[in-house]
Amino acid sequence: MDIDRPVSRREPTPFPPVITGLGCLSPLGGDVPSTMTALRDGKDGVSEVRLFPVEAFHSRTAGQLPPDFEVRCEKNGCLASLRWSRAARQVFLAMQEALAGRPGFVPDIVVAGTTSGGMDFGEAFFRTLPGGVSQRTARRLVRGYVPQQPVIEAMKCFGFDAPLQVVSNACASGTNALCLGAGLVKKGRAKRVLVVGFDALAELVFAGFDSLRASTAEKCRPFDSARTGLVLGEGAACFLIEAGGEVPGEVVRASVAGWGFANDNHHLTQPDPSGIGPRLSMERALASAGWSADEVDYINAHGTGTPYNDASEAAAIRAVCPKVPVSSTKGMTGHALGAAGAIEAAFCLLAMEGGFLPPNINLRESDSGLDIVANTARKARPCKVLSNSFGFGGSNATILLEKGP
Repeated sequence: MDIDRPVSRREPTPFPPVITGLGCLSPLGGDVPSTMTALRDGKDGVSEVRLFPVEAFHSRTAGQLPPDFEVRCEKNGCLASLRWSRAARQVFLAMQEALAGRPGFVPDIVVAGTTSGGMDFGEAFFRTLPGGVSQRTARRLVRGYVPQQPVIEAMKCFGFDAPLQVVSNACASGTNALCLGAGLVKKGRAKRVLVVGFDALAELVFAGFDSLRASTAEKCRPFDSARTGLVLGEGAACFLIEAGGEVPGEVVRASVAGWGFANDNHHLTQPDPSGIGPRLSMERALASAGWSADEVDYINAHGTGTPYNDASEAAAIRAVCPKVPVSSTKGMTGHALGAAGAIEAAFCLLAMEGGFLPPNINLRESDSGLDIVANTARKARPCKVLSNSFGFGGSNATILLEKGP
């Protein structure tokens, strides 16, 4: 694969980039239809961790892919004989679903957002060191550990020979990747872009968040006055992005209307309490799309359920879009880190298509001062939505989606 091959240059398009294909795996479902149903129903996808022992941890739950995930992999002819990492299998299935709805789609470039890559293979490699391991096995585990490898494996299966760009910017990675892909199309650098955000649950990452005491031993309760922390999650979402005005209207699911970024540079893990970073990110996104705050129909908040994040994000939303309905879907899925922004953008698209606002489950009493979509979905016709993703180090990203024709 020639990753150095330059992307074709064209004149910037006057049309917004459009989403023509979607694939999604999350704790709410192994595909888009099941995810749509579970999202509307407010399903709690968080359960006892079954992938590794958790007896020694303060937190023992996570948002995991449905139990039939491995069964689907074994029944899939492309995956049954491949010793891929869990992350690579997620990427493949998400890409397969997205491409099924757009036959003949060949990307000019692939953009991936992730934090951990194939962390499960990295864990396996380091655990083999004390007892020794064959060079062949060691090479396979190390190769599968690097963040680009899960995507490269899937690309080979689909016969894609295109440049691959990986964005690893903490928990803003998935949204950053989507914005980068849309920007390449908008600026005429590419005609077709495949974007995927992914992260698989791994014991090392789970232990890290547990040692920080960022994870909760009970339910994740975004924007609840008694919230006690986040739970981790996993999953993948894949988007096919094309130049608007050059594809039939019936294949357009949504347009990427705008995006914005900001870095508050306040602390390694804690956001600036004033919410300055999220506020600037949202304001810049609205300005890039030419939207006013009153035009936004729904905000999918980053909403991790941690005291500092929820308070700073709520302050930012009150300053920018105080009357817009808000929910965090992380109570249902857990926090999928680098995949979260991509998965939640997929949720926003499904909410527009399904005519509802996703619920913020596990809410008992809110201290946010916002219009929270509490516990059950709200019937609505959202056409313009905003999705936030914020990460360690003060990385803030906002993307705006508009319903297709």
